[in-house]
Amino acid sequence: MKIDIKEQLTKGLEMALKSTGITNPSVHMEHPEDISHGDFSTNCALVYSKQLGTIPKSLAEKVIAEFKKEILKDEDLEKNIELVSIAGPGFINIKISRSYFIKETQSILDQKEKYGKQEIGKGKTVLVEYSSPNIAKPFTVGHLRSTIIGDTIANILHFLGYKVMRDNHLGDWGTQFGKLMVALDKWGNLDEIEKNKTPMRELVELYVRFHDEVERLEKEDKDDEVKSLEDEARAKFGLLESGDKEAKKIWKKCVDLSLVEFDNIYKKLRVEPFTTQIGESFFATEEMSKKVLKELETKNLVKESDGAQMVFFENDKFPPLMVRKSDGSSIYATRDLATDLYRKENYDKNLVIINEVGSEQTLYFRQLFEIENLLGWFKEGERIHVTHGLYRFKDGKMSTRKGDVIWLDDLLEEAISRAKKINPESAEDVALAALKFNDLKRDSNQDIIFDWEEMMNTTGDSGPYLQYSATRANSVVEKAKSLNISSTLKNDPEDSKQAENLEKLLVRFGETVERAGKEYKPNILTNYLIELGSQFNTFYGSGVIADDKNKDASHKVALTKAFAIVMENGLKLLGIKVPKRM
Repeated sequence: MKIDIKEQLTKGLEMALKSTGITNPSVHMEHPEDISHGDFSTNCALVYSKQLGTIPKSLAEKVIAEFKKEILKDEDLEKNIELVSIAGPGFINIKISRSYFIKETQSILDQKEKYGKQEIGKGKTVLVEYSSPNIAKPFTVGHLRSTIIGDTIANILHFLGYKVMRDNHLGDWGTQFGKLMVALDKWGNLDEIEKNKTPMRELVELYVRFHDEVERLEKEDKDDEVKSLEDEARAKFGLLESGDKEAKKIWKKCVDLSLVEFDNIYKKLRVEPFTTQIGESFFATEEMSKKVLKELETKNLVKESDGAQMVFFENDKFPPLMVRKSDGSSIYATRDLATDLYRKENYDKNLVIINEVGSEQTLYFRQLFEIENLLGWFKEGERIHVTHGLYRFKDGKMSTRKGDVIWLDDLLEEAISRAKKINPESAEDVALAALKFNDLKRDSNQDIIFDWEEMMNTTGDSGPYLQYSATRANSVVEKAKSLNISSTLKNDPEDSKQAENLEKLLVRFGETVERAGKEYKPNILTNYLIELGSQFNTFYGSGVIADDKNKDASHKVALTKAFAIVMENGLKLLGIKVPKRM
């Protein structure tokens, strides 16, 4: 449903409420779950009846009477409204005329891939940070979430007219490199690892071995040896921070190997290219750290505690956050603050920054946003944390440190192998649709229990099922051409209720994308596509569409074509391609 009629209805009802004595009313419109109950519904009479000391149904009658007066003031609105009625204890239901839906369906056919695009973000710049893997660690299934959720959010915001910057904030700095360098000294050979077909897995095995060694020593109560090993790792990282040539050489090799691996995965996942790909190391310099610390000190936000510099929050709103260690080295919080300051100064002073990062980081981002608010860097709504849950095994959490993970490359290969059994020609398209949709169809905050069968699902509420629906629709349109049936909408078709219901769902695409963008929730779009696909298949099963003996065949073919356009537009926002054949 185009947003303009929704706004017209909302404003009309708000004016009607004012006429009954309500000051500054706010009306919330939604679509009834059952399409037969109307196209829009509002509970405004239930919300405001107490204020007037009347029963909801009585207020609903008064509101409808006043609303009908408002309708008469707008000729277009009057033509588009078929019925206004009361349901239940006082819900106001509004049914829109079919002529409106047919007119809007025609706009789908006219606009094609542009249908649903909006300009609500025109003139605004938004940076979406997502994926952000750690150097020297290959992608696991856990990296899939941030990568595809962030990519989809960026796609949707671009579709809504925003200038979108896609940022891959690489984790290429920190004490993990000290641990890796110790492991390389003791058990590895970087030159040999470079020649390996899977160098990243070799590096992560060394990282795991370091933690296994610490765990072994702890079990044997060898605390001094544990401390010695961890001190050695800190010393190694200290060499890197101080610019030691050999340490930097090792670090650079690890970074280069990682970037090749990451680029390969992004191509396989078919995510859009990143606008910026800057690592933490860039923001870890003394110059960048000093700039941040100086601003914090100027605003009297930093206090010393046991030699470290901390930010304490008023009234203990949050636990204190360290911004500099006692040994003077930088910490990720300082680097993150430097990152956001750099973005604001170099990209857009009114930049909105979205961090798509796991829900386990929620407290940290609240601390970070509060500090940036106290510094006056960002206004309300310019810093957003979009969270996601974890992939878990049935018996617990995945862990790279323990080597207890599913490698993403292996998952992609297995998905493609299974999809080849359906159709070798479209195997990659189908495999990616299965993996992406399985994740995006649920609220991103939910954890996902790893299940091979569910990950590869190709039926029911799945990406491949929706691909198949769109492919089937395109096939019907091609068949209609061979029978010389045009795809032309009629103003007064005599076809089934299934066709009318499909028309109603099709034109909700624009408002669905807008809501998904405003709430940063791809599952709002996926849920809509599932409902749309189900309605099309009900329509498809109600009778032959490309029937040259049916006088409404051209209307049904046009409706099928409109469905294919909307479904392809929606799947494209999810990073899913519709193959020609399945």
